[in-house]
Amino acid sequence: MVQPPTDDPTWWRDAVIYEVYPRSFADGDGDGTGDLAGVRSRLPYLRDLGVDALWFTPWYASPLADGGYDVADYRAIDPAFGTLEEAEALVAEALALGIRTIVDVVPNHVSDRHPWFRAALAAGPGSPERSRFWFHPGSGPDGSGIPTHWVSSFGGSTWTRTTDPDGTPGEWYLHLFTPEQPDLNWTHPDVWAEHEDVLRFWFDRGVAGIRIDSAALLVKDPALPELPEAGTTPGPGAHPHVDRDELHDVYRAWRKVADSYAGARVLVGEVWLEDTARFAAYLRPDEMHTAFNFDFMAQPWDAAALRSSIDRTLAAHREVGAPATWVLSNHDVTRPVTRYGRAESGFAFAAKRAGVPTDLALGTRRARAAALLTAALPGSLYLYQGDELGLPEVEDLPPEAVQDPMHARSGGVDPGRDGCRVPLPWSGSEPPFGFGPGTGQPWLPQPADWAARTVEAQQADPRSMLSLYRAVLARRRAEPGLGDGDLRWLDAAPGVLAFARGDVLCVVNLSAASVPLPPHAGVLLASDGDGDGAHLDPDTAAWLRAAP
Repeated sequence: MVQPPTDDPTWWRDAVIYEVYPRSFADGDGDGTGDLAGVRSRLPYLRDLGVDALWFTPWYASPLADGGYDVADYRAIDPAFGTLEEAEALVAEALALGIRTIVDVVPNHVSDRHPWFRAALAAGPGSPERSRFWFHPGSGPDGSGIPTHWVSSFGGSTWTRTTDPDGTPGEWYLHLFTPEQPDLNWTHPDVWAEHEDVLRFWFDRGVAGIRIDSAALLVKDPALPELPEAGTTPGPGAHPHVDRDELHDVYRAWRKVADSYAGARVLVGEVWLEDTARFAAYLRPDEMHTAFNFDFMAQPWDAAALRSSIDRTLAAHREVGAPATWVLSNHDVTRPVTRYGRAESGFAFAAKRAGVPTDLALGTRRARAAALLTAALPGSLYLYQGDELGLPEVEDLPPEAVQDPMHARSGGVDPGRDGCRVPLPWSGSEPPFGFGPGTGQPWLPQPADWAARTVEAQQADPRSMLSLYRAVLARRRAEPGLGDGDLRWLDAAPGVLAFARGDVLCVVNLSAASVPLPPHAGVLLASDGDGDGAHLDPDTAAWLRAAP
């Protein structure tokens, strides 16, 4: 059994955690797909960037109907990424550099290629094998009506009808996402036991944490009621498949598993909930350690909106003694450089459309300021691969290259999420920009104009986004007042955020005019330009040493 470091049991409270989308990070064998060999070769880069942990999106055996979130085997690495032995070596090599590993677990559903689901299809209606899922007869005399009218998170129906061995239409099965991702029945003891065993499997291999996908969706109302009519919402805990109270029993059991290991093994939830009290309930001391703060990520580039979100977030977490998390993007959302350059600069899945104009120069300026803002807030910081390079969303992918099911299931209205998943540029002046050895092209095409955005180019430029992030993370680590702890707001002009963290002041100017800086003993970092030490330009941020 591999043991993570045990010298800091609270490391997760202020960690900088870097999200690795393995398919797009680095290609070690030149086949166009990122892999574990590629990540291992780039571990020194991640060490130099200054991160404390890596979160890997699913690297398990999968048909990749949804980017690996359709898992066929949790105990095997997908051959496209490597082997289990390589994963174990990666965890150990990262630990040797002081970097912990967090792996993704997807408890709401499995792949339709998973042995359980294949056995369920073969066994037929009423079988014990089908009771691990949500199989249900259709409505109407011939069973042709769907059991409920719930809408999939990816658009379209949440039910697919099976075909019996004799070729006749059979039962329906539930999938909140794609038909290739059948939902598990969390009232079944096999489902509980299997997932607890999966946690142990990866904790035994040295991983320091588990990121829990779609964490608020697992439990369904067995009565399968319809949703309320439009304009009304279910009461707390009463939604048929979101945020049901029984979920907390699942995570209390998982916490017991995590706490049985040395080295502060943590549970991190993907919890998309507007109700902050319901959100915080998942972070009680006997449940998850932390959860992603999507409320902040969804806000527009507006001082009042961001301050309100910060206050809501800190208040909710304070009630349960958990640290907040600060997230600007991930593998599901539009990259900040593109998002912040738009007239509507917040993020919402419902508003994600192709062809929305953006000002990349403005978006980059704001994203640089946002880097200083989020790194100064109390709690832990998540960084999605490529954001430290200032990569924009790639919005002109050829239609035949797009693989994200959100695009297809929306009838092409939603551009999908592949635009933020384009493989990283590492070096050189033309694609594949050092993504892999040789000139083989990656699984998604890179823009031809990314030469100035490569790691190689940015390492040589002290004013690049990469240089900024390295400076921010190094200073964050060096300052005792940053990371976990308290925040004190300072008086500021309209459109300006200013707060103190110990003797570090963070000032962010979201207004349209230059503003005077508060009294200070020196400028520690500035997001753009050196300034005169007395004023802050629009859409920029600075860290200051407080005056004695």
